[in-house]
Amino acid sequence: MSETRKVVVMNEAGRIWTEEQETPAPKLGQLLVEVRASMVSPGTELGGVKRRRENPGAEARQRPFGYTNAGVVVGMEGDCDEFEIGDRVAGMGGGYALHATYACVPHNLCAKIPDDVADEDAASIHLAATALHAVQRGRIRIGENVVVAGLGIVGQFACQIAKTAGAYVIGLDQLPLRIGIADFCLNDGAGIHRAINVSETDPIPIANEFTNGYGMDCGIIAFGGDATSAFQQIRAMLKTAPDTHKMGRIVIVGGASITHGFAAGLGNVDVISAARTGPGYHDEDYEHGADYPPVFVPWPTQRNLELSLRLMSEGKIQVQPLITDVVPIDQASEACEKLIQTPNEALGVVFSM
Repeated sequence: MSETRKVVVMNEAGRIWTEEQETPAPKLGQLLVEVRASMVSPGTELGGVKRRRENPGAEARQRPFGYTNAGVVVGMEGDCDEFEIGDRVAGMGGGYALHATYACVPHNLCAKIPDDVADEDAASIHLAATALHAVQRGRIRIGENVVVAGLGIVGQFACQIAKTAGAYVIGLDQLPLRIGIADFCLNDGAGIHRAINVSETDPIPIANEFTNGYGMDCGIIAFGGDATSAFQQIRAMLKTAPDTHKMGRIVIVGGASITHGFAAGLGNVDVISAARTGPGYHDEDYEHGADYPPVFVPWPTQRNLELSLRLMSEGKIQVQPLITDVVPIDQASEACEKLIQTPNEALGVVFSM
């Protein structure tokens, strides 16, 4: 193990670079992971960079970033009995699963990688589990009709997982690259049933035809920023009761803001927030080894991580079509700029170590 590590850093002025730092020692309940791959989240990690550059903060205030990676356990501290030195693991968590050559990750935010899942694929674990939790929160069942607005990484995963749950899925976006990736997954047998570019086509009549006039049962909003128009669009696509009220469920997993009336202005629609990867994340006791009673909390974060990796192993979650760029960690700055400046040219960006 090296005494130093490479780590990707961002400051409050929005500048990104890779630097050398001392390799940290794991704390009680943590694994030390020699990272082989980490994936960038275009929304959560880079969505605010342009605003920072327009109103820059202090250049000196900087932090390592990253929250989803994969690698090999090379050390541990405390009771981490389900893992051994040499295990391949996927890890998650802001401040833990960094874009770095070594990372200290709480063991309940890690899961073993199946032999047939590549490190690059497993490095998406935080994003995959976030999508899984959103589908679970939406109570999506076999035969239902689902629309996903926003075909970023989480939206693409939500489409694939909803289809695995037995739903029929439409995806909406404005970027041709993302529409093309969704179409590729369809042709390859995973994910979406139909992808629509909403900057060119009104999806509402298509949804009516897609559902044989029944209407959508559930919608998922998988992007940040102002999502009022997407919310209104999804509401219009939901099923309509004989009393003219809309019915169904809308799950919000992206960091969206929505302005809309309720009661008669919305109808009998359930609006559901899906926070992160499920119960446990940001509970330090859980992250480092405590557990919740399974009878009350059947799907905590670690179980969602394990299921996400199992679905990858079974081909029900396909990560490779989402990966557009694999670059060495030393080129992290240039790869992030591509996501920030030209979002129609990149989606899944992975740093290799």
